[in-house]
Amino acid sequence: MDPFIVFTSNIFAILGLRALYFLVADMAERFALLKYEIAVVLMFVGCKMLIAPWIKIPTLLALGVAGILAFSVWLSLRRTRLALVASAQDDFALKK
Repeated sequence: MDPFIVFTSNIFAILGLRALYFLVADMAERFALLKYEIAVVLMFVGCKMLIAPWIKIPTLLALGVAGILAFSVWLSLRRTRLALVASAQDDFALKK
């Protein structure tokens, strides 16, 4: 594969993830874990770019790392929902 294509595609992927972060920055309270998971994905992409001349990372592994992002959104939503349920139970107990 042409190294120019590899590096430019990874750079555009990093820029896309960065833009995605700013898109959801307003929803940081709802997705509490998102900023940490984006950092993990960006570190993976950076390391992948650094070791590309010597080690080939399988495509499925790279897609799995991107799946971490979806998992963190799910985990954040679940965490928020559990907090809301606990808060509602506390409110209900206080009204009794």
